Amino acid sequence: MATDPVLVLEGVVKTYGEGERALEVLHGIDLEVRAGELACLIGPSGSGKSTLLNLLGLLDRPTRGRVHLTGVDTTDLDDAERTRLRNRALGFVFQFHHLVSALTAEENVRMPLALATGRMSASLRPRALELLDAVGLLDRADSPAGQLSGGQQQRVAIARALVASPALVLADEPTGNLDTRTADQVFELFRRFHRERGTAFLIVTHDPRLAARCDRTIELVDGAIVPEGGRA
Repeated sequence: MATDPVLVLEGVVKTYGEGERALEVLHGIDLEVRAGELACLIGPSGSGKSTLLNLLGLLDRPTRGRVHLTGVDTTDLDDAERTRLRNRALGFVFQFHHLVSALTAEENVRMPLALATGRMSASLRPRALELLDAVGLLDRADSPAGQLSGGQQQRVAIARALVASPALVLADEPTGNLDTRTADQVFELFRRFHRERGTAFLIVTHDPRLAARCDRTIELVDGAIVPEGGRA
């Protein structure tokens, strides 16, 4: 059954610098990620993956082209509007989890909701606990994040990314610092949330094992998307 796209890029070009020093990093990217899709983005170092991810996450703007997120054309949004849309529609998981070590696991998970509402209200705690339970860490809810293992911290980061029920989660090398067993556990969490909650995932990875388990692979080479079925 066809689903609506949560993310659409139309002719996206990203250039750094001006004049003779200008360097075009992305060359007319057309891309769709649909609701409920579990996709991965692969490509060699220097292919433009990080640049593309910054555009997908509304952390940067394209030089030309358009980025649509949940049906909203972000081209002319100001910074405050982009931030509100990002907080509402996107979740992020990084290779380095970026938790606040002095805060508890639950407080870290609660953080996106606190940023959205402007206060760290205790009324947000049940939602954070629900997500920690879902990733198997309810018993560590009140432990400082700095006391958790690397795999546990990454599971907290996944719960944090999902706490606001985003339409799309962008995961940048989420298993890059984990051993094989823990990496498999993290991917199974992605698969579970994808299956049970209909969350769309776009996972940037160098791990061919992880890529092979995704539903769709998007390959970026020299700043261009490789057409499905072969190289451009």
